[in-house]
Amino acid sequence: MLLHVVHETRYRYAPAVENAHHVVHLKPASRNGQSLLSYVLRVDPAPVQLRETVDVYGNTRSYFSLQAAHESLTVVADSVVATTALNPLQSESALSAGAAVSQPWEQVREQFRYRAGAAYDSASEFLFASPYVPRDEAFVEFARPSFLPGRPLPEAARDLMERIHDTMTYESESTEVNTPALEALRQGKGVCQDFAHIMVACCRAMGLPARYVSGYLLTSPPPGQPRLVGSDASHAWASVYCPGLGAWLDFDPTNNRAPGEDYVTLATGRDFLDVSPMRGVIRGGAQHILDVAVTVEPLAETEAQSLATAN
Repeated sequence: MLLHVVHETRYRYAPAVENAHHVVHLKPASRNGQSLLSYVLRVDPAPVQLRETVDVYGNTRSYFSLQAAHESLTVVADSVVATTALNPLQSESALSAGAAVSQPWEQVREQFRYRAGAAYDSASEFLFASPYVPRDEAFVEFARPSFLPGRPLPEAARDLMERIHDTMTYESESTEVNTPALEALRQGKGVCQDFAHIMVACCRAMGLPARYVSGYLLTSPPPGQPRLVGSDASHAWASVYCPGLGAWLDFDPTNNRAPGEDYVTLATGRDFLDVSPMRGVIRGGAQHILDVAVTVEPLAETEAQSLATAN
């Protein structure tokens, strides 16, 4: 599927901002069957400096600096992405078949226990607490019913996803971007960011590597398909490492499904703080109004070629 993504962020400041430095994670990834065909980042007012770097997790981030006073800031990321059909490893039949050959979750936990002199595995970086995903016994208690003795990891992770979806209530503005996962779990409601953080926290509490994924959903689903929660905005889900399958498997507890070709992956990290779409430091602008709009629409191949040429 070819998808056209436009992510627009607008700030209005009072009084004016004198100077500012910002970092954004708005460039879709080219990995795991997803290909970025075109990408343009537009900043108004024009920055005096704009550069791209790659972070430790392989995400592209852009840094820009504004040195002149400004009362507004507009950042538009315009992308065309080719996505593939549902990861074969994550179809219902494949998950069932994979569960039959996958390691029980306890074996994976033991594989990642610290041992002096053990070979390094990059997935181990996603075992530990992070700023928005603390370690707490509450996550162990919530996760335990899904992790039955001898249960294959993909099956346990899917059950955990379903339980989070059934237990938590999706409620806009019920949490802030910096709300810890433990607080969201205790209040029993939140947004997609909270659902993803809770799943990541539960997996880590059981000694299993899990990471946070930021991205987008198709704004208007195909005829007959339900509109997913999280479209028209940035979205988030969780990814669990399954060494027996040699893959990270994605789970969206907000919508109780595995991401497919109607999803676009932006970045992966320990939690939201690693991959926040935009953050920065400003001087001035004691008050501000923020507006964010996201549109994800399917494109015909000819439209994609024309758009890529225009950009």
